[in-house]
Amino acid sequence: MNPLRSVTGAIITGLVLMVLVSLALSSGVRTLGFNYLYFDRWLHVISGVMWIGLLYYFNVVQIPGLAAAGADKGGPGGAGISKYIAPRALLWFRWAAVLTALTGIVYMEAGYGGGGFIKGLTFQANFQTIGAGAWMGLIMLFNVWVLIWPNQKKVLGLTPATDEQKASARTIATLASRTNFALSVPMLMCMTGQSHGLPLF
Repeated sequence: MNPLRSVTGAIITGLVLMVLVSLALSSGVRTLGFNYLYFDRWLHVISGVMWIGLLYYFNVVQIPGLAAAGADKGGPGGAGISKYIAPRALLWFRWAAVLTALTGIVYMEAGYGGGGFIKGLTFQANFQTIGAGAWMGLIMLFNVWVLIWPNQKKVLGLTPATDEQKASARTIATLASRTNFALSVPMLMCMTGQSHGLPLF
């Protein structure tokens, strides 16, 4: 059976390959042993890719696509996206946001000599860049769970709502998503800039 025929199989294949590559790269370099801090950082990156990747998909593909489908009076409409794609994408989106935030907090605490999360949030010396990124990430997490998801449930019919409530919910969810889309650009600069250098200019 080909493991690439299912999402679960592909995920397991990716994890097995990750372990094999890790073992191959570490042979002869250091004593083998599980490093939870490296694992946490990897998990932070992979969940962040999922979160931000879906954020970009929503803003660059799905929202404009649904608008075009709604304007095309003779076309098939966006019901299939709203019924089958959006709920699944939003499930991965919101939980990837949580995992990204939690693993980021753990990494800041353990990877920056203890207390890194508070030092970052209070912009102490040598923590300003990662602190700015953390603040933007926390604002984005808030938007996902407090503004985007509750309003998307109304738009998708998962929570009862009138047509007027759905229209209002669509506007709020879209603006919160666009805010996150805009915030993701400087947030990613800060997250990579902490260890790879800032400023750009």
